[in-house]
Amino acid sequence: MKVFIFDLLPYGKHFDQYKESKYLPYPLPGDHFDPEVAARTYEEHLLCWEEMDKLGFDGVGLNEHHTTPHGLMNSPNMMAAVGAQRTKKLKFLLLGNLVPLHNPLRIAEELAMADNLSRGRILSGFARGVPREYNVYGVSMGESRARFEEAVEIIMKAWTEPVFSHQGKFWSYSDIAIWPRPFQQPHPPVWVPFTGSKETIEWAGKHNFSAVIPDHHRGLTQDIVGYYAKQLAANGTRITPEHICFFADAYVAQDRAKAIQEYSPFYLYFVHTLWHHGSLEQKSSPKGTGYLSSASYDYIKPENRVGAGVDREGMQRTTLADIERKIDLGELAWGSPKEVTERLIEGAERMGANTLLLNMNVGAMSYDVFLEQIRRFGKEVLPKLQAHQVTKVPAAG
Repeated sequence: MKVFIFDLLPYGKHFDQYKESKYLPYPLPGDHFDPEVAARTYEEHLLCWEEMDKLGFDGVGLNEHHTTPHGLMNSPNMMAAVGAQRTKKLKFLLLGNLVPLHNPLRIAEELAMADNLSRGRILSGFARGVPREYNVYGVSMGESRARFEEAVEIIMKAWTEPVFSHQGKFWSYSDIAIWPRPFQQPHPPVWVPFTGSKETIEWAGKHNFSAVIPDHHRGLTQDIVGYYAKQLAANGTRITPEHICFFADAYVAQDRAKAIQEYSPFYLYFVHTLWHHGSLEQKSSPKGTGYLSSASYDYIKPENRVGAGVDREGMQRTTLADIERKIDLGELAWGSPKEVTERLIEGAERMGANTLLLNMNVGAMSYDVFLEQIRRFGKEVLPKLQAHQVTKVPAAG
């Protein structure tokens, strides 16, 4: 299996004054910002990526978010280009560029630059972004899906056609040949994060794009993977474990109790306060905007629909007892090296995924804790995971 660590790159300081209310003001004014903290945050995460490279991790996962301290990665392309100069083999899984919000030609060019600067270490993911980011950029949420699909069509044309033209609903170009072109030919691998909507799954199946799938409860995961397999098959492709990346939470310690003691303060800060920044306001709600379709989840068995989408209010109610329960159910791979290894292999086999993307530093984890976690995992878990090969996708039948 290939193993990536996901790095949100959060601002390296806790806003303790907002933990009790579980509400971080939005927008968060500039007087909360310390440039020294921000500069240190970037440098410390780059040092961690260097350590991942030395220990043999396959890559690091990046994403794009705006106007929030929960992620300082406004441009994953810029971070990948910088990271490529600090590492030798580490790949960069971008999840992803929020293409409905930007000029897709510019995204195609930036990714081609990063692919050349890294000598082919870019795995390009595309995403739609959270609803509040449409307000930031003044883009209609109701146009999200159409913009997303047209933007990716333009990027693929720019990468693969010697000269391309495009006349679309949102963008038009005439006789364009980008320079540089991607280092990887015909283009970098494309990965798409799945939250469960059938429109994304059908679109990915049509284009034979690979999928990053979170660790849902078993019935929901099986429905998502099974539907994805059907969409690939309908377009002439048989699903394999190379199509799927298993996105899971992991933390290695001496034992389960120590893992909970060390990691739960960061995890609870994330699920209570940090991750929801700007998404709880009424104007950030996607309801009635056309961002979501009422039929997006109708392929999921009724008994499995609990857990589809994002339940922010439920996440804010998370307690230590809930963490214990999630570990018991296998939804969090926290514990000893043996426990974490077994849980991740079991989850990957169940999903049929030969790539892992692991959350192990949420909640603005301090540099020393993150670095130590990378080293523990790299020495005590990583070799066993990389020695394991997933060979089938059970939900495909």
